[in-house]
Amino acid sequence: MSVYKFSVVVERDREGYFAFCPELQGCYTQGNTYEEVLENIKDAIRLHVEDRIDSGEDIPQVESVSLTLMEVAV
Repeated sequence: MSVYKFSVVVERDREGYFAFCPELQGCYTQGNTYEEVLENIKDAIRLHVEDRIDSGEDIPQVESVSLTLMEVAV
C-alpha cells in the first residue's frame, strides 16, 4: 500500500462545504459539515487514485503548496 499527499481546498457557503483536490482534475465533493466534506474528499481522492493506477496513469505529487486569501476591489 502506497501513501500519497495531496492538497485539498475546502470552501464554505450557505449550502454547506465544497472540497476539491487541485492536483487531480475533476476530483471534488461536498458535505453538510467540515468533518463530512473532509471524509468525502478523502474517499474521492482514494477512488480517483485507484482509477489512475488501474489505468496506468501517473499520480501527480507536488513539493510545495501556497494558498493565500486575496482581496480585490472592483
